[in-house]
Amino acid sequence: MSKISVNTDWAYALGKPCGHALLKVKPEDFVVTEELGYDLSGQGEHIFLWVEKQQLNTAYVAEALAKHTGLPLRQVTYAGRKDKHAITRQWFGLHAPKGIKTDIESIQLTGFKVLATHRHHKKLKVGQLQGNHFSITLRNIQKYDDIHERLNTIKQHGVPNYFGDQRFGVMNQPDGAVTVGGTLHLGLRMVAGETIRNRNKRNMAVSALRSAVFNNVVSERIQAGLFNCVIKGDACALNGSNSYFIEHGETLVETQSRYQNQDLAPTAPMVGSAKASVSEDAEIWEQAVLKPQQSLIDSLAQQGLSSARRAIKIWPKSLEWQLQDDKLHIQFSLPAGCFATSVLRECVQFQPATDSGND
Repeated sequence: MSKISVNTDWAYALGKPCGHALLKVKPEDFVVTEELGYDLSGQGEHIFLWVEKQQLNTAYVAEALAKHTGLPLRQVTYAGRKDKHAITRQWFGLHAPKGIKTDIESIQLTGFKVLATHRHHKKLKVGQLQGNHFSITLRNIQKYDDIHERLNTIKQHGVPNYFGDQRFGVMNQPDGAVTVGGTLHLGLRMVAGETIRNRNKRNMAVSALRSAVFNNVVSERIQAGLFNCVIKGDACALNGSNSYFIEHGETLVETQSRYQNQDLAPTAPMVGSAKASVSEDAEIWEQAVLKPQQSLIDSLAQQGLSSARRAIKIWPKSLEWQLQDDKLHIQFSLPAGCFATSVLRECVQFQPATDSGND
């Protein structure tokens, strides 16, 4: 097999920022709060734990909960992985049928505390979230005027819906370079023939590769001048929904207007075994972009992945910011599966004070 590589120098929608800042100097500089988006019934055999954690990754907490309660790990679930180097408030689910006792209150785990418990009649599943709210502090701000202007533009025009650093195990260097490492590097070794026996690591590696392909398509669309427009044959996703439709051209003007009004967005592929969903001009363009990565795509298809689509753009909700001395406080909400670092990336060059690798 020829050597497979992945470009991680993804394009900026607004051009490379001039401003600089430090990110994650302290855990409280990056606070994530899950927004479940539905009410819990108060009864049933599933216990939902509302917890706060820091300096702990999600999988580790799940394993600790399983060990403490005596439940099989498969009966301890969560809606989404959260950054280790942050304060995160998130949900964990315990499947505890009648007769099974769970002594949650006595768990001793540094950096972890249970804020509330609720019963529910359904299992907590991955991705079962409305979204996440972020409260972020950037320190040692330089060239604030440029950052301020970009935040105003982002509020109106959105940002590329890139998968962020946590997905790939990469670091942004002080000079602006991006170094591939961690999970993405593991994935490249896997498709080159290395065996990864740990199922969790293997799944994360596959996910990182698939996400990199998506990011590359979005980056190419930006460079081609097609990021802010709908083209004939695009698969357009409704904002806040996983459903999409094909724009065959008859309502192109209307669809473009809806895109500008944040009602929908064109999509890029989450590659898998099925044929591309786009058609006409969009299909021709997308296939040309994907062709250089065909070997990688073929390797991913062999993993049994189902093809999907993901919006190329997101608009942060309730985006607010305030400068205090040399610190910038930013707050916003994003749909589930979207990355705060992809918002920050468009407005400031930041140097992580800690390795923002996979959780």
